[in-house]
Amino acid sequence: MTKKETFYLLNEDDVDPQRLKRERERARKLRKSQWWLNQVNLGVCYYCQKKFASSQLTLDHVVPLARGGKSQPGNVVPACKSCNREKSLDTPVDQLLKKLKNAGPTESE
Repeated sequence: MTKKETFYLLNEDDVDPQRLKRERERARKLRKSQWWLNQVNLGVCYYCQKKFASSQLTLDHVVPLARGGKSQPGNVVPACKSCNREKSLDTPVDQLLKKLKNAGPTESE
């Protein structure tokens, strides 16, 4: 399935413009916290585990805001721009299921 074929059934409450605005404001505040600075200064993308300069890492919501995620330490991770763009509105479970689907059957099956 290509990105163009991917669609998501979004909960109306999760995509409420006021909720998204509040969560984005929380994310802006979180980016200034010592906790976030420590995460970014490690220089490691959460998804590909490659090293980057802290300026090349973005704040990514593991569960996207549009899918009910929140801007809090348990749901935000540093990600390189490539991984963040590729992830889009996926959750880790979505990504795992796509990998399994793309892998197809193994030789033992």
